[in-house]
Amino acid sequence: MKSLDDLERAPFGGGGAPAPRPAPAPVPTPVPAPKKPIRDARVDVLRGLALLTIFIDHIPRNAPALFTLHNFGFSDAAEIFVLLAGYSSMVAYGGLFGRAGVRATLMRIARRCLRIYLFQAGLLLATLVIVRIWMDLTGLTPRFGVAPLIQMGLLPGLLRGLALNALPNYLDILPLYILLLALFPAVYFGMRRGVWGVLALSGTLWLAANVDATLNLPNAAAVDDGWYFNPFAWQFLFVIGAALAMAVRAGDGLLPWRSWAAALAWAYLAFGLLQGGSWTAWGLPDLRPLAMGAPDKSHVAPLRLLHILALTYLIFSAPAVRRLSGWRGLRLIDACGRHSLEIFAAGCLAALIGRILYRTFDTGWPLQIAVNLTGLALMLGLAKLLDARAVAPSR
Repeated sequence: MKSLDDLERAPFGGGGAPAPRPAPAPVPTPVPAPKKPIRDARVDVLRGLALLTIFIDHIPRNAPALFTLHNFGFSDAAEIFVLLAGYSSMVAYGGLFGRAGVRATLMRIARRCLRIYLFQAGLLLATLVIVRIWMDLTGLTPRFGVAPLIQMGLLPGLLRGLALNALPNYLDILPLYILLLALFPAVYFGMRRGVWGVLALSGTLWLAANVDATLNLPNAAAVDDGWYFNPFAWQFLFVIGAALAMAVRAGDGLLPWRSWAAALAWAYLAFGLLQGGSWTAWGLPDLRPLAMGAPDKSHVAPLRLLHILALTYLIFSAPAVRRLSGWRGLRLIDACGRHSLEIFAAGCLAALIGRILYRTFDTGWPLQIAVNLTGLALMLGLAKLLDARAVAPSR
């Protein structure tokens, strides 16, 4: 893999024999403004699909959740989301360090972290208020989610949630994103010195988190007092995503195709389907070859890591996937990926309403169809609206 210096070096440079006599001074020409990096449609489409899947998976007893990614192997949409966060961070901010300078880029990253935190705070406040109103109207109480925060008292729970000391279920991935994005400058400058060294250090930290479950950040809303998305483990996916962006750029948009690597990836995905498939839930005979539980998600257990790596290799080494990502029929999903923060927030609130409706009423087909279609339509409609606003001429 090439270094960042190789990837960001200009294709032309000084050097050559001196001229016999001084050349006329060139007329200064305006320096063009730095261009934004070209977006990779694969990343936006995959991230959009992940966000739609997260909405479906965040509603317990939801029939469509039987056919999302986690039913066909070991990993799920969360791994995709975090790995692509590292990829998009390298694309968005990696080159910006060279074009705009360190200080300006650090300010951009800080503003992005603040914006994500404000979305997290807004989602937490809205969730607590909605759940409190629902409790008063129905007399029911939440079984999980923000239940620990409400048991602390509405205001104390809110304050601990805002301090990221109490992360409820379904609202715990944005804090991880904030932390990882804040660490991106260290990842970037480390990769300037050596990509494999950063990957080795990150992998060692991931391994340590898998060996020692106490290596975590505190979470007063969890039974084991730790973040569900253990940042010491999940950072490895983020760093892999950043390295992936470099490798894809070095390969002119594709990872190198190797028949043996593709065969291994397909074989592992087949094993993941047999071992991780939801055979009982699908009403089919259990085809699992090994008697073992599901690999731990909180620490990105090795089987989960290998599964997402196999998927990533096949997706980013196939020219057909790159062509398919530009298909007009995927434009709305692509828009969801380009406006990921807003779409994630809309999906969180739609899933919250879905959980409340499922808990209050019978989860029959009419309600399930209404909840899922309404939530998906809300997310896709918001993406279309945000896209229209982004391209609208300013007055």
